[in-house]
Amino acid sequence: MSIIIAPVITEKSEALKANENVYVFKVSKKANKTQIKNEIEKQFGVKVVNVNTVNAVQKKRRVGRYTGLSAAYKKAYVKLAEGSSIEY
Repeated sequence: MSIIIAPVITEKSEALKANENVYVFKVSKKANKTQIKNEIEKQFGVKVVNVNTVNAVQKKRRVGRYTGLSAAYKKAYVKLAEGSSIEY
């Protein structure tokens, strides 16, 4: 199972990428910061400075009269070294 699920492409993440060289990824809930750092460096061949993570909580969702929960996931904010970049 891969640790990195997908990049998060939103206005906020694109602004972080352009201004601060920070990339946002959706990652496995069980992955820790060290595992995320090693996986990013191995897959993309870049130098990672630091990793911050956020657990996105489940929210109640309704479809008609049925209620359920959205999927919970973890986001990783990955800051790259100066001059490094990722193309996805």
